[in-house]
Amino acid sequence: MAATASPIAKAVRHLEAGNWKAAHDIVQKDATSLGCWAHGIVHLMEGDLDNARYWYRRAHRSLPHGDTATAEIAALKETLKRDAPAKPAPERAARKGTQ
Repeated sequence: MAATASPIAKAVRHLEAGNWKAAHDIVQKDATSLGCWAHGIVHLMEGDLDNARYWYRRAHRSLPHGDTATAEIAALKETLKRDAPAKPAPERAARKGTQ
């Protein structure tokens, strides 16, 4: 069974594709620090720096200078990978006749 991607991971995929509107639909419902960071990236891409500054502040991050949306998306994606909970080991099928 494949794991379903988290909403923030889906938002990152939208950001990577340049679809900040779809990402915004997701992150505006996420008040976590990662959600706020992604929300700030959305507004960087949109060109709304005042709103981006607000969301970066909510994420406890400094607003980056210059055209850094691509680098910010990569950093957010790496953080998601690093902070992802460990996946449980698959259960072993019981073997007939062994205990």
